[in-house]
Amino acid sequence: MNFRNFPMVPRVIFGRGSFDQLEEIITSKRVDTSAPFIFLVDDIFENTDLEKRIPLNYNDKIIFVSAGTEPKTSQVDTLRDQITNEFDRLPSGVIGIGGGTLMDLAKAVAIMLTNPGSAVDYQGWDLVKVPALYHVGVPTISGTGAEVSRTTVLTGPEKKLGINSDYTPFDQVVLDPDLCAGVPLNQWFYTGMDCYIHCIESLTGTYLNAFSQSYGEKSLELCNEVFLNGVLPEETSRDKLMMASWHGGMSIAYSQVGVAHAMSYGLSYLLGTRHGVGNCIVFNHLEEFYPEGVKQFKKMVDRHGVEIPQGLCADLTDTEFDTMIRVSLGMAPLWENAIGKNWKQVITPKKLREMYEKM
Repeated sequence: MNFRNFPMVPRVIFGRGSFDQLEEIITSKRVDTSAPFIFLVDDIFENTDLEKRIPLNYNDKIIFVSAGTEPKTSQVDTLRDQITNEFDRLPSGVIGIGGGTLMDLAKAVAIMLTNPGSAVDYQGWDLVKVPALYHVGVPTISGTGAEVSRTTVLTGPEKKLGINSDYTPFDQVVLDPDLCAGVPLNQWFYTGMDCYIHCIESLTGTYLNAFSQSYGEKSLELCNEVFLNGVLPEETSRDKLMMASWHGGMSIAYSQVGVAHAMSYGLSYLLGTRHGVGNCIVFNHLEEFYPEGVKQFKKMVDRHGVEIPQGLCADLTDTEFDTMIRVSLGMAPLWENAIGKNWKQVITPKKLREMYEKM
């Protein structure tokens, strides 16, 4: 048997205020004074205190990026071209600061700065041949697990699919819970639920093993503490959710996600639905597959007074349904993890259409 040999993030720093050590961390990685660090930063932080704390030196550059839409292959190519056109040499590294969108963009741009062609060429598994540029992830919201995963999920012209490779994970991650202060309730909940759903899908999947189970169970325990049990002080809650996100990302490294993610990819590709809210929209209707997980999810929704959007698919055409179904059925490893090797006998286009029609 040939076991998968996955890379992990080699260096991580955790703690409130640890962002202030970023300069110390990256200084030794600077190639020389003419090779800049490129900071890809969520534009919500433009003209804020966080922008002032970014350690710019020499010809380092901040590029503010809107996280208003899911990351696209075309966006990655554009950012890569912007950087290569402005600088006549490779940067020292790429630092992503923001949520899952910025994490994925930073990973993808670091790959595309050293690999030829378009990001579209690398959507899939193990297609990247040249190591990525040094890249650092600084998450400012918790839940996606993008800070620890070996994928960067991108929407391309034909599909929504990650660049899954050994060169995708960050070389360094900075986990500073203080950066997550002030996240709006809905966004906090939807992104946190991405983590919760990772755990449910991993822990109930056919790919489950002791490695993924140990991380998934800890992540689920932390999610329950944050979203369900008792009232935590906000600072403690941020610490715990940041670690839940990390463990949730690790839990799917050696297993897979499942039905909610496979269907969410279809929604996102067709309608541009953000990943976290898309997972919530789908998971809300998955009692058939995850009865206990959905029951707990609905309790969390009620407890925090969050609204899960309804009726997204009410006015779709047959062609639009077919597009969603095509994208979703393309996520074969997710379906196999959720249902088993015979999943195609269970999840037919007709069955998937009926499921989407509820949403």
